[in-house]
Amino acid sequence: MTAHRVRSAEDLGLDFDSIRADLEVPGDFASEVIEAAERAAASPRVPDHDATDIEFVTIDPEGSRDLDQAVSISATGDGWRVHYAIADVAAWVSPSGPVDVEARNRTQTFYAPDRRISLHPPVLGEGAASLLPDGPRPAALWTIDVAADGTTTAVDLRRAMVRSRAKLSYTGVQKQIDAGEAPAPIAELPALGAALLADARRRGAIDLGLPEQEVERNAEGRWTVSLRHDLAVETWNAQVSLLTGRAAARIMLDGGFGVLRTLPPPDDQTVARLRAASSNLGIDWPDEQDPGAVLDALDRSDPKAMAFADLAAELLRGAGYTTFRDGATPAETGHGGVGAPYAHVTAPLRRLVDRFGTEACLAIVAGRPVPGWVDEALDSLPTSMASGDAVAKKLDRAVIDATEAFVLADRVGDLFAAHVVEAGDKYGTIVIDDPAIRARCDGGNLPLGGAVKVRLAEADVQRRVVRFERVV
Repeated sequence: MTAHRVRSAEDLGLDFDSIRADLEVPGDFASEVIEAAERAAASPRVPDHDATDIEFVTIDPEGSRDLDQAVSISATGDGWRVHYAIADVAAWVSPSGPVDVEARNRTQTFYAPDRRISLHPPVLGEGAASLLPDGPRPAALWTIDVAADGTTTAVDLRRAMVRSRAKLSYTGVQKQIDAGEAPAPIAELPALGAALLADARRRGAIDLGLPEQEVERNAEGRWTVSLRHDLAVETWNAQVSLLTGRAAARIMLDGGFGVLRTLPPPDDQTVARLRAASSNLGIDWPDEQDPGAVLDALDRSDPKAMAFADLAAELLRGAGYTTFRDGATPAETGHGGVGAPYAHVTAPLRRLVDRFGTEACLAIVAGRPVPGWVDEALDSLPTSMASGDAVAKKLDRAVIDATEAFVLADRVGDLFAAHVVEAGDKYGTIVIDDPAIRARCDGGNLPLGGAVKVRLAEADVQRRVVRFERVV
């Protein structure tokens, strides 16, 4: 076995600060923004409606403090009633004030392994406005009735005071559910989640089901890359968020004003290429099935199925934001991944556009004009969000690329077992399970979905490049 000298991240140039600087990710908040946030934290706008009797809980990754959503689910005779409280950022942030201006420049929270660059100053985003279980908070309260088949039967939205009873984590909740000990407010989450997933399949929603690469510290405190699969509770919880986003989109379309998250359906050529790939990979694709149904039926432990799911990402390209006003209906209203019109409204502490979408929905439901500050920002939101989304994606990719190179820096020349997920004329993309690497592999005629032996040819941390060569 080859001996490898362990060098520090600093020795190898793994510097997340440099990556953020290269991508012009925002830095610390200016003093005037922090001071304005502190003043706002002391004097929120308090709604008249009191919903503090509803037993809400939050479910988030371990250690999170920017808690956008609190949920409480109850069974009804023929389905469920979902109470979903969303942090009311507008109760704290004044239009055109320092916090608002800074948030519009940032557009979202940017995540890296060593720190989080927040959309709002922590005194708000991780304190006063966050739905922490330390007292009542203003919220946008969604009440959505869901039938047994997962379809929506009624929607209500209003501002309200709410109080979370507990700050829960995904891993903790999953253990409680598996043990049959789920807290009362989410005891119905598995059944509701299953019904919503069944409805999503009927709508033709597309879920790639691919694990995500994640940079984390290992037991020795050294940065590494791992593959992370969603827990069942994360999938169910995401369906509640999508349920709310679909309700918001319907309100906006009926009201003739809003901002949708849109994704055009794949063109015939894209579907034809994917169908051809399914045949080459031995993936069964009946004529009557849509791509989402094929993906749902995959055995994700099969490398060929994983290669197919990787290729299917092409179906979800072209996402953007579509705005409309004055009663007009945009030409494109759907979201191919969701299988229905959809809008971002459930993460206003972490994503700028959600605050504006929520305000539009509140006004439409109440039968009053949309606030002027929302109308004035409508045309600029798609460009601003697209710019911020691009930076976030580049940051995520750069961090993973640099960490992959860091993990492999002492292993140039070593052989690895890999599977091919993309194949071109001169090179393709391979994945290695341990460490969890996805990288370029030189060589033509790589067997898509097949196993190969590869040699590490290059691992440059500063250039963020990892490259393999096929051996067998």
